[in-house]
Amino acid sequence: MPTARGNLSWQPLKDHLDLVAQPVADAADLVPDAQVATIDEQLADTAEFCAEYDVALESSANCVVVTARRGDRTTHAALMVRGTDRADVNKTVRKHLDARKITFADQGYVEEATGMRSGGITPIGLPSDWPLLVDSAVATGGLMVVGAGVRSAKVLIDGAALAELPGAEVLGLVVR
Repeated sequence: MPTARGNLSWQPLKDHLDLVAQPVADAADLVPDAQVATIDEQLADTAEFCAEYDVALESSANCVVVTARRGDRTTHAALMVRGTDRADVNKTVRKHLDARKITFADQGYVEEATGMRSGGITPIGLPSDWPLLVDSAVATGGLMVVGAGVRSAKVLIDGAALAELPGAEVLGLVVR
């Protein structure tokens, strides 16, 4: 039966900073109990990753970056939702960010702004001025697997620790 740990060899993140993107390594002190494991970078996308490494889909949390606009104001925000769920971007997130228009952020911009690779974007080490909206199911879901800023590793962390990251807010983000 799939679990959050799956069949990976998890090691303390603080002892293996070379496995993650530099912004993640720089923010590792914020998540002292986080662990990291290497994976095949071709299998970084959620469904393939969970199938290959026997990780429960509901224990995998995706980080999605959106661009919210109202007039001349543009805000980038990161959303954390379980792999089984879909964020209500057009209603809940747009309203929470007080935006007239909201779109998924351009991946090239996200990679440049975060220093992370698409398919490995994680809330750990994001730009400090980006809101981090954590779905309540992630915050209360126990151990979660998230990106490591690179496609060749994943981070195992308690969802409650994600909710404690700078700029984090816990909301009901999922389409019901």
